[in-house]
Amino acid sequence: MSDEFIGDHRKALEDAFFAKHNEHLKQQLREAGFAQAKRDALRTASGIADEAVLDQLIALDIHSETVAALSLIPLLEVAWADGRMEAKERQAILAGAQAEGLQIGSSSYQLLEGWLSQRPAPTLFTAWQAYVKALVGTLDADAGNALKAELLGRARAVAEAAGGVLGLGNRISKAEQARMTALEQAFA
Repeated sequence: MSDEFIGDHRKALEDAFFAKHNEHLKQQLREAGFAQAKRDALRTASGIADEAVLDQLIALDIHSETVAALSLIPLLEVAWADGRMEAKERQAILAGAQAEGLQIGSSSYQLLEGWLSQRPAPTLFTAWQAYVKALVGTLDADAGNALKAELLGRARAVAEAAGGVLGLGNRISKAEQARMTALEQAFA
């Protein structure tokens, strides 16, 4: 065999190796660019700049189109506090969704419907806490207090929706009150 023949084959093998390696690198760059675009869109929609919070939300499949559903997490937390979703609680949450401007059939509404049917993973509440902390950090004290009052007020309305017996007695269960306390602490 000639050195030229061996050299040609060596060059062809190197070219094939580097072509495959280069394609892999290009794919990684495309994926990184896509992830950054998702992060930027979520940053714009949510007002959150903290990369770690954005990454948590993206990992939970929250993106710019579904960020509006995050404001409903407190209502879900209270409704699922006792391990089940009552019909009246569901109605109160859907009313809250309409108040937030969620359109039936939108990505946010579909995400909410999933959360109403099946209790969300605890990581969703953890991500919401990080979201609220980052959001409150961008607001002045009055706006932060107004946001807290509005969200906790709506959560309380859901807690009271199915509480009590024949509308009498304590309308908020101990489990719901514990979730209300956890929600309030998210604003601290």
